[in-house]
Amino acid sequence: MRHAKQLTAVSLVLATVASALCLTGCLTGSGQPSAAAPPPSESTPQESAPSEPAASEPPSSDEALAHINQGDTYIEQGQQDEAIVEYGKAIELDPSRAVAYYKRGALYVDNGQYNLAIADLSKAIELDPAMAAAYCDRAIAYGNTGQVDLAIADLDKAIELDPDLANAYSNRGAAYLNKGQYDLAISDLSKAIDLDPYLAEAYSNRGWAYFNVEYYESAIVDLNMAIELDPELAIAYCNRGWVYYTKKKHDLAIADFKKTIELSTDPALRHAAEQGIEALVRSLQLG
Repeated sequence: MRHAKQLTAVSLVLATVASALCLTGCLTGSGQPSAAAPPPSESTPQESAPSEPAASEPPSSDEALAHINQGDTYIEQGQQDEAIVEYGKAIELDPSRAVAYYKRGALYVDNGQYNLAIADLSKAIELDPAMAAAYCDRAIAYGNTGQVDLAIADLDKAIELDPDLANAYSNRGAAYLNKGQYDLAISDLSKAIDLDPYLAEAYSNRGWAYFNVEYYESAIVDLNMAIELDPELAIAYCNRGWVYYTKKKHDLAIADFKKTIELSTDPALRHAAEQGIEALVRSLQLG
């Protein structure tokens, strides 16, 4: 499974000894990664895309829709660069299509091209101010460029527009976590989990919030759940490793830090795990 460039980037993944979090995109199939998929009988909350044009619209609009559909096909095939080209062609043909800007912007978020993402998502919002998912994904771009207050403002708006958008609560919780506002983080992440019990990143971030308020057992429960839902979520192993380190469960901590390094290509996250191993070695030498 792929994850959104995370508050670092999803990275909004920040992982240091003091802070670790994970942000997620707002739409499955939007160019943003999604949370672990629920069983077939369940459904992950999704924002409805803007309505497509009527058949009576001019040919350029019909051609634009064809490029959007082709872009969506490329997304399903994992061909993001080709999808970006198709959404760009749609915009050239019909610059009034908010959904084309949104989908290209979401892909820019996924690629870590945050300034381009902010430009496209801002245009989508200008054209369709009620598009909750555009605010949610722009928040990820803002968070990854250090503009956490703007990220929170966008997530406030996304939640106002769609109070059932689980990823908006999850991402706002991650932003509060980054600011050290742990009670607000736990509240938002709990709401996200209520709305979507399969959102692995929310469990991981809430586990880290619990760790920071010294609720260590609750932290381990949440991090175990995050890993159960997504066994490749490297940041959850790193976070759990630090909880185990604090609880002096050294063997478990070492295993989690090594698993983080095995899974992650994110330099900050790998560095956090390496710091954990070094701290454990020093602790054992002194002990």
